Amino acid sequence: MSEQDAVARPGIAPTSCRTAGTMFAALYGEFVPHAWHDPDSEHDAYQLFLQRSLAMGWLDDRSSAVQGAAPKKRTIVAPGLWAMNDAGWSHPLAAPSSKLISWFQVEASEVASDRPLPVQPFLRCAQDTTERIGVVQLGAVQVLLPVQGVDASTRPAYAVVPSMQTPDWFGECDPRSRASVSVRIDSGRTPSVPAVASQLTRYLSRLDQGVFVGAADEHIPLDSFPAPPFDDRFWGGPPMHGIVLSGELAEWSCDAVGWLAETVVDSAAHLGIRSPLLFTVARA
Repeated sequence: MSEQDAVARPGIAPTSCRTAGTMFAALYGEFVPHAWHDPDSEHDAYQLFLQRSLAMGWLDDRSSAVQGAAPKKRTIVAPGLWAMNDAGWSHPLAAPSSKLISWFQVEASEVASDRPLPVQPFLRCAQDTTERIGVVQLGAVQVLLPVQGVDASTRPAYAVVPSMQTPDWFGECDPRSRASVSVRIDSGRTPSVPAVASQLTRYLSRLDQGVFVGAADEHIPLDSFPAPPFDDRFWGGPPMHGIVLSGELAEWSCDAVGWLAETVVDSAAHLGIRSPLLFTVARA
């Protein structure tokens, strides 16, 4: 599908593999393409993201395996974290004022009982792809999180929130790297997030981690965050029922945003939320 014709739609090509649901990431901010980059290059966002996913061992393309093929065709394909769906540098549904830099849509593979939804590698791949063709100054990161694909009841005792096994990755950050951010968590037309707002903020605050330290903030208006660049029918939008947290991230990076998103997913699932969430982090 060409970027000009791209319209985000849920799901991917039919496959026998079980999935967790659609993840969509949008990066916002300032972007300066490299002087050598050809905007008409065949190496577009889709191709670069797919290649990066494959190189890192994150791409799940089992549905494309060929049975009884010629020797040069792949017949065995390893499972991965997601199947490729679509991507682009611009989107027809993005607000002109949103400063959208790039977007990526995948179908997340079934989540193992002791592993988080793979938001951290997903955003890492998105950032790598975007920085391949230019210099990025991120202002906000937005992710559609398929919370319905996470079964909190299957989590083992040592991984009730699986991302809590890895906060020490940020333990060696320069203390000066801490960044003030605001976080919006929205459940669209379903008021599930406001219904558990106090429990969710309390749950997050009790986790033994320093990657994100913050609290609910009613002074930040919901409409100060960018609107998602996809049709409301895609996830049960528009964003109408949300909460805002303000605080500090260990660093301003897609790594830290991804880790926090994974933590929010499992915390929300633990509290009974079973629908997609729109998760946006903006640098203050």
